[in-house]
Amino acid sequence: MISYEGLEKALKEKGIRKTELSTELGLSTRTIAKIAKKEKLSKRSIQKIADYLGETPDLIMREISDNRILQVLREEKEMKLSGGLYHELQVRMTYNSNHIEGSTLSEDQTRLIFETNTLDAGDGISVDDVLETVHHFQAIDYVIDIAEKELTEDIIKHLHYILKHDTKDSTLDWFAVGDYKKRANVVGGRETSKPSEVHEHMKALIDDYNEKQNITVEDIIAFHAEFEHIHPFQDGNGRVGRLVALKECLHHNVIPFIIEDTKKNFYYRGLAEWRNEKGWLTDTCLDGQETFVKLLDMLEIKVPL
Repeated sequence: MISYEGLEKALKEKGIRKTELSTELGLSTRTIAKIAKKEKLSKRSIQKIADYLGETPDLIMREISDNRILQVLREEKEMKLSGGLYHELQVRMTYNSNHIEGSTLSEDQTRLIFETNTLDAGDGISVDDVLETVHHFQAIDYVIDIAEKELTEDIIKHLHYILKHDTKDSTLDWFAVGDYKKRANVVGGRETSKPSEVHEHMKALIDDYNEKQNITVEDIIAFHAEFEHIHPFQDGNGRVGRLVALKECLHHNVIPFIIEDTKKNFYYRGLAEWRNEKGWLTDTCLDGQETFVKLLDMLEIKVPL
């Protein structure tokens, strides 16, 4: 949904009618009609209006999501609100997702980086752990920004790029940052898709997923499991996979799930046994959804369950 409350307020304060915009800026009557119907204008038209009124484009036109969680995250991200849902999602998901993959940063250190852009590191903190923490914050921002777009291979690859650029891995010739793996790998002794198969397997997975109607949390969990079985990247698959799951929950108005580091053994077992027993991973992810619900309750954010 599009809101022009900022535009209406600016026009009222300056004593300007909408018809004057058409005359002064050369906007078509169709463009003015779009404002009345609360339809989206082009970036060019919005910039013209903003410049004329001496305002910023984001104050003139705002996109408002019917998804309560997504709207709260976008509003708090824009406001740079401290202590709200956006803040806690960034810290808790980044800490847990990175720690599952072996990061040595504590939750307090992760919180300090997010809140102050500094770190009291002491000894033995890996530069990559710090970089990938900052990159994970950026990846969550990207997910929030593009949540409602249909999932594509390009989106998934860009998430990998955000996470892994400028890290030690990015200096290795054989490590493809932002692209599928060049070398075969195994996970827990289990074979994954070969590099020559990854694009075909990913395309089939995404196409099948995007064809579904009324996507549920179970569909998102299933996608996550199959993504991890393909294991399309040389490294970073777990973090990218969990970010994709967050994006899809926000896209389809599903309460997201945060896999806590303390539950990683259940999570790994669920992934490893997915094709034999789907209940283990499903239960772990639903437990992670309850973790998110508790956060919503703590912040008194009401959403339909």
